[in-house]
Amino acid sequence: MISSFLKQRIDAGDFPSAVYLVAEKGEIVFHDALGHAVVEPERIEARRDTIYDLASLTKVLVTGLLAAKLIENGGLDPNESLGSILSEFHRSNYAEATANDLAMHVSGLPAWKPLYLIAADPNDVMRQVGMSVSDAGQEPVTYSDLNFIVLADVVERISGSSLDDLAQQEIFDALQLGATMFNPSVELKRIIAASESGSKHERQMCVEQGYLQPPATAVGTDEIRNPHPAFRNRLIWGEVHDGNAYFMGGFVGHAGLFSTAEEVFKIAQQLLPNYTQLLKPETCELFRTNFTKALNEDRSFAFQLASTKDSTAGTKMSPESFGHNGFTGTSLWIDPVKERIFILLTNRTHNHALPFVNINSVRRRFHDLAVELLENKS
Repeated sequence: MISSFLKQRIDAGDFPSAVYLVAEKGEIVFHDALGHAVVEPERIEARRDTIYDLASLTKVLVTGLLAAKLIENGGLDPNESLGSILSEFHRSNYAEATANDLAMHVSGLPAWKPLYLIAADPNDVMRQVGMSVSDAGQEPVTYSDLNFIVLADVVERISGSSLDDLAQQEIFDALQLGATMFNPSVELKRIIAASESGSKHERQMCVEQGYLQPPATAVGTDEIRNPHPAFRNRLIWGEVHDGNAYFMGGFVGHAGLFSTAEEVFKIAQQLLPNYTQLLKPETCELFRTNFTKALNEDRSFAFQLASTKDSTAGTKMSPESFGHNGFTGTSLWIDPVKERIFILLTNRTHNHALPFVNINSVRRRFHDLAVELLENKS
């Protein structure tokens, strides 16, 4: 039932491939791969072990998990002000914001900035973020990549190690993961799902928000003359899709992680008290607790909660369920009451003209179908 539904969405042009995994009480129940992970320049079928650019799932699977570990062992006080941790924030508008504020997206930081156009180099990013101005009419909970770029920097400075080294030692090696990484090697390219051809989406965002003039194109073609060096004009395949993550070296707090559905499942288990090997069971309460009650969105530590209006959890998960989406077409939702994990990996940006399809309705239907099948099975 799940596979036939996703096959319909592939045929409709929502995305060229999908790999999904549904687990209950630590056991994988449903797992399948459909479509083509690469359509051009050649066709490569998706497999259950195809590696996907997870995009913003990086926020929860790496940054949120590492921050929770640091809070658990006393290295990070989640209520300490950023101004006292980061020198770039001493005199910032966000000096009094905390790690908790970052993790719950209530810091006041704007939703997004093309840091590759604003910062002189990656070392200048924190200063530029600290100088940024909140968006006009910004909601109390404003989902922002910048929050997790800063949170990762907090984790790095307190730990004294880079995010990729910390993730490798404390997550990937600890769980014996062989297909989860930042900056995949060239040798892995053919088992990685491809992304967008060029950086057309981000270039368009930059034009719409006034950071760039509309690009001039060669007469009779869509080829851009004198392309800006911040934007890639090749097929993005085997390297991070997100422009800020690419600019900052590929391992950043908000994006850059690559993995398979099965290894995402292994990390996701660390967020459930009866299955975690990396956290104390009580620490897992952070992920299901609503810390933003009465605000515009229900948020736990790093995650959105299913009780949020119009969340992609669907209609059948427990309200305490927590989840996250990734721009490339990925999602992870966890029901802590039923101890269920739902993973859907697609590459919706590949071989698709702008605008990309909003697949939130697909995610909701996928979750509802999966819950129905689990309930009928039991």
